[in-house]
Amino acid sequence: MIAQTVEYALRAVIHLAYRAPGAQTTEQLATATLVPKAYLSKVLQGLVAQGIVSSRRGVGGGMTLAKLPEELSILDIVNAVDPLQRIHTCPLGFTEHGSKLCPLHQRLDNALAQVEEAFGSTNLAEVLADLEGSVPLCEVRETLTKLDPH
Repeated sequence: MIAQTVEYALRAVIHLAYRAPGAQTTEQLATATLVPKAYLSKVLQGLVAQGIVSSRRGVGGGMTLAKLPEELSILDIVNAVDPLQRIHTCPLGFTEHGSKLCPLHQRLDNALAQVEEAFGSTNLAEVLADLEGSVPLCEVRETLTKLDPH
């Protein structure tokens, strides 16, 4: 349901949120998120173009979040790389349906609306703060284990 590009973008942005305000090189991000470097470079270019990530060259440079983690929703990241496509008219082009979707496409659009709501109402800070389950990235988990081994 979620494209691999979206998954990779979310991993990278979550890692940058965890490391904020520090910068991370593409190499560091690729290693931490287990995303191939060449693929990640293209994903990061898209995130920079959409104002999600900032890029700085030179010593001490790298990628950083362009906004605070509290200001970025999961939906912002999804829509930056592969926008959710709601269904507004019949995907098959049946003119007799008009603006009323058939039961199948209406249910699909309802599911997309729920995903859109869930992603839109969750920001990066909330994802990082939710330590009840598994931690988003292994490096984060290792750091937390060092801080509290129990």
